[in-house]
Amino acid sequence: MSLTIRGSAKARDQPSCNGFFCRMVCLPKCIFGGFSRVMGRRNQYQPSELQLQHPQLLHPPVVPEDWAFLVSFEQQYGTTHPFFYACSFMQALKIAEDEHKLMFMYLHSPEHPFTPSFCSRTLSSELVVQFLDANFVCWGAIADRGEGLQMAATLQPASFPFCAVIAPAAGNNIAVLQQMEGPIDPAELVEILQRTMEEQGSAFGTTVRGREEEHMRARIKEEERIKARAKEEEKLRADRQLREEQDAAYFVALQRDQEKENLRNARAQKPIEASNQTNYQNPRQMHREKQLGKPRQSSSVGEAQYKETITHGKDTQILIRFPGGERREHNFSCTDKILSIYRYIDSLGLPGIANYRLISSFPRRVFSFDQMGMTLKDAGLHPRASLFVELL
Repeated sequence: MSLTIRGSAKARDQPSCNGFFCRMVCLPKCIFGGFSRVMGRRNQYQPSELQLQHPQLLHPPVVPEDWAFLVSFEQQYGTTHPFFYACSFMQALKIAEDEHKLMFMYLHSPEHPFTPSFCSRTLSSELVVQFLDANFVCWGAIADRGEGLQMAATLQPASFPFCAVIAPAAGNNIAVLQQMEGPIDPAELVEILQRTMEEQGSAFGTTVRGREEEHMRARIKEEERIKARAKEEEKLRADRQLREEQDAAYFVALQRDQEKENLRNARAQKPIEASNQTNYQNPRQMHREKQLGKPRQSSSVGEAQYKETITHGKDTQILIRFPGGERREHNFSCTDKILSIYRYIDSLGLPGIANYRLISSFPRRVFSFDQMGMTLKDAGLHPRASLFVELL
């Protein structure tokens, strides 16, 4: 702990003012850490506007620690006194910092012989009351109990009454800008406080402004961090939305392709079903012809009948190879359709030729259900072509 004395000072054992000095004091953890604990009680005991106008209403039925000094003082010396904040030391220090004022602290020792005259003549003086209320945040405590006892142990006054001018400092410290011990008259007290404000107030104001600037910079930095985080979250949301839209488009396209594939399969299945139905009906026809005594026509007869249905202009020669090695050659018109070749093959009535498709060897092409409506010329089979029957 550093101690710097400014101006002359009387001996500590003399009951009088000690002069001007400034020292840094580290607060006890019980006082500094108690700020968060007492915040919950602040609204419970904070005086209302009506109570401030009528001090006699300030006394609750059960006196809390923060009110002990004020209740004791007013019971003995009346209600004419500076406005002492009935709160913890750290709360009063925070109020002083927020209002850009210094704190006037008074440690009250009821049993000390100099206390009655100081309270009745000095603290109750109209001059002192007006000056302190206008320029300081006042806080008082009883020196032998609660936070008053802790502050007395920290500041170690040599005599009472004890007054000090306090300013907030960094960390757990406070700056004691001035302290007064022993009896002092109102005019001398105001003069000392005035000079303390003039000599120490500028440095204190600079410190407060520096803290405000530091808080401002921290607030700006926090706002920038929040904006950057919001921007990053917005980008993440946009990327997620884009991925969802791409996935949805992909699934729609996949479903569409699946539907097309199902449609192609259905179309390819129709000629197979028709061929199977024809083959299935042939045995019944044979049985019916047998009952009527009509012999079944041979494949050559069926082929001859099919040839009779072909119109003139057979200018396209088609060679058909079957899986068993058999070959058939037939002439078609260039305007005939691929369907005509299928009908020709079905008319042959060859065993095992039911479900099949036609394939050209070079270039390899498949003539299935989708190509049934093409003419032989459009299909590139004119004037001659070779097709292979592939069983399915």
